[in-house]
Amino acid sequence: MEEPRHPVSSIDYPGIFQDFDKWFSSENACLEYIAKLRWPEGFVCPGCGEKTDKPSLMGRGLYLCRKCKRQASITAGTLFHGSHKPLRTWFLAMWFVTSQKHGASALGLKRVIGLGSYNTAWNWLHKLRRAMVRPGRDQLTEEVEVDEKYVGGIGKKVRGRGAKKKAIVAIAAEVRGRGPGRIRMAKIPDLSAPTLRRFVRDNVQRGTVLRTDAWSGYNGIEAMGYNHIVTNISDTGDPAHVIMPRVHRVASLLDRWWLGIHQGAIRPSHLDYYLDEFTFRFNRRTSKARGLLFYRLMEQAIDCNPVPRKMIIGGQTQHMVDG
Repeated sequence: MEEPRHPVSSIDYPGIFQDFDKWFSSENACLEYIAKLRWPEGFVCPGCGEKTDKPSLMGRGLYLCRKCKRQASITAGTLFHGSHKPLRTWFLAMWFVTSQKHGASALGLKRVIGLGSYNTAWNWLHKLRRAMVRPGRDQLTEEVEVDEKYVGGIGKKVRGRGAKKKAIVAIAAEVRGRGPGRIRMAKIPDLSAPTLRRFVRDNVQRGTVLRTDAWSGYNGIEAMGYNHIVTNISDTGDPAHVIMPRVHRVASLLDRWWLGIHQGAIRPSHLDYYLDEFTFRFNRRTSKARGLLFYRLMEQAIDCNPVPRKMIIGGQTQHMVDG
């Protein structure tokens, strides 16, 4: 459902696991696949700018420029940079993560691909979630429902919007017939007008029909260039999930996903990245080829800067509101 960055055909990715096993039977085969995605028009030397279709592949994943003799790492500046694990193991992890309809837990990943520890599997999954975000993705368009929900923690509702010990998640869902189209999600600090306006501005194209409830935080949205349609749910006599069914459907599926796969054990500092994974999967839910999801994740992993474990644990990586 998400728009691809460029046309891709079935010859660009393995269709089933048997194909995957043949394509990536060696470390060199994995390196060549990364290089093909990274330099589709041919290797370009970062030193002299020389372009060649057949660079010399040296040991340790290095290309040798035939002109200036500079060595260039195929994995430098990608998610795989600095990893001491074989690339085939990384590829297996990515295939497993994308071939599972609802995702994978760290324990499941550890068992399937034989990683040495739960911590390693947890770290890898968090690295892959960083690759599920692509900067510059098109904003939502045409008609969009926007609402918020509370997730996590153990707290009880208080009057109006609000919950103790819970995180707030803003959700935007395109209206596509009776169901939702693409979605965007982000953890937000509060329900103030500046916060909600920022979420809308970052994720919804101006000129779009924007549907919200009558919460005061959405007041003035029309001045930002949106066709704002407000529904006071308490006046309609209908529940919220009837008035804005698409965004509430997404919220319900989010609950089922993070409680089912992750047993609700998500720290607030990491929540945005779990939302990115959910968005990545939801926006590609109609894809019939699981290999295409592997390809898209691989494509984005090559554009993703390496993320040290200490940054993941500390929640220091910069998050981009996109999926």
